[in-house]
Amino acid sequence: TSLTPFSASEDMRSTWQGKAGRSPLQALYDNDQFEQSSLQAVHQQRREMLSNVCSRYTRKRRLLQPDDLRHLVVDDTHGLLYCYVPKVACTNWKRVMMVLTGQGKYQDPLEIPAHEAHVPSNLRTLSEYSVPQINYRLRSYLKFVFVREPFERLVSAYRNKFTLSYNTAFHKRYGTKIIRRHRQEPSDRALEHGDDVRFEEFVYYLLDPRTQQEEPFNEHWERVHSLCHPCIIHYDVVGKYETLAEDANYILQLVGADTSVKFPASSKTTRTTDDMTAQFFQDISPFYQRRLFNLYKMDYLLFNYSIPSYLHIR
Repeated sequence: TSLTPFSASEDMRSTWQGKAGRSPLQALYDNDQFEQSSLQAVHQQRREMLSNVCSRYTRKRRLLQPDDLRHLVVDDTHGLLYCYVPKVACTNWKRVMMVLTGQGKYQDPLEIPAHEAHVPSNLRTLSEYSVPQINYRLRSYLKFVFVREPFERLVSAYRNKFTLSYNTAFHKRYGTKIIRRHRQEPSDRALEHGDDVRFEEFVYYLLDPRTQQEEPFNEHWERVHSLCHPCIIHYDVVGKYETLAEDANYILQLVGADTSVKFPASSKTTRTTDDMTAQFFQDISPFYQRRLFNLYKMDYLLFNYSIPSYLHIR
């Protein structure tokens, strides 16, 4: 049987009950150390921006289905909902959520192997709860999401899934199909292994109408607004990859997490940067650049990212 659709409460932002029975934002206002907090103003601005774009671009408010909630990780101990977005520090956030929900089983997020952070049974998602339980958590928990410049995230996904030799599952599942459809005269080897997809071919695959007709985008390149539904679920905090450390710290303080819980410092060695992203787009024609931008446009608008300067679409 299908679950009843439900809608999130209109006024969720003010209803999250922290330890003192106040909303986290109210607790912040009451807290001296945050009185002049510029971070607080930044997050207020991000919420307002999101709300304005949502009201401008979404005509009809649809009801949430339980299936929409598979990316929302629940921490019942601290009253926290985290919508994870692949390629936006999601491994480290899942590790932190395992520490927060683990009843002392884990102390240090970095001690948790990356693959273990992605084992579904290690964290509960909101889709696993009953409809009344879901509505209660949407109304009363602190909700947060982390986002990233959309094309930088896309190139990061491409590099991770198609250029690393160990990602054979992605090569077989997606690479072979991309090469079969979007390469002229592919070799038998390429058709069998799918391990040498060019970025240009990946772009053609994303823009091919058949791709989304056949199945939803893989979560690594799906748009954030399709994974986390920010126009239906009112997020209290929109963290950004570009300000990861301070935003992560802010959230942990908001929910009163133990001060020993620290968000792991990122290793910047192989990280996809803006310059690197620009190089990948050099060989993409302005026609396809514009079409790809249109595909990810809502994420640009919702999270206030400007059109990258390396694009030739003006």
